[in-house]
Amino acid sequence: MESNQDEKQVNPMPYIGTKAPAFTAKTTQGDINFPSDYTGKWVILFSHPADFTPVCTTEFMKFAVMEDEFEALNCKLVGISIDGLFSHIAWLRTIQEKIDYKGMKNVEVKFPLIEDISMNVAKKYGMVQPEESETQAVRAVFFINPEGIVKAIIYYPQSLGRNFDEIKRALIALKTAEEFGVATPADWRPGEDVIVPPAGSCGVAKERMESKDELTCYDWFFCTKKLTKEAIDNALLKQ
Repeated sequence: MESNQDEKQVNPMPYIGTKAPAFTAKTTQGDINFPSDYTGKWVILFSHPADFTPVCTTEFMKFAVMEDEFEALNCKLVGISIDGLFSHIAWLRTIQEKIDYKGMKNVEVKFPLIEDISMNVAKKYGMVQPEESETQAVRAVFFINPEGIVKAIIYYPQSLGRNFDEIKRALIALKTAEEFGVATPADWRPGEDVIVPPAGSCGVAKERMESKDELTCYDWFFCTKKLTKEAIDNALLKQ
């Protein structure tokens, strides 16, 4: 007997380390081919449940205010919602003309906001999760590197506004890891010590523990070194 297909189909999200799913779409800034239009740049692709909702309004204002900070890190912002283009435009105009929130006012959203009425893009990225909503996307954040590879994913429920300090910190940490071949410990901020890769042999481990150089080793598998904020800024702001 053939089993019935589950009506609440869950589309898997892309895996970290895989190519970001490609698509073409209409946006508030014209048509885009993703991710090929952004080759050579980092991208933060983020979804929100709907236009004219309060949490989303605060998030778009915050992203718009911080856009230059992300631009300085060679990172483009791209938003997506399962709403139409005219709704997007009307909502962004309302934000600019009417909303004054926490010192943010007259905020113009200049980065593209994707129209996704068909839910094609949202489904490709696993943004529609039926237990949360069958017609709206959850708050997903994808960090995509200049080669179009997904490097990190953060998911939030519809009720939870995102932490933008953490989004920027995560971007800097990802870029630091790629540029310097290191890892970053819990709560890391630029200028704090970074973690060097674990020793690959007993001999290297012994040398590290006995070394008097720049490494600080807490045990054979856990060594850190200093990496100044200036060095990070000089490297990352050129990328």
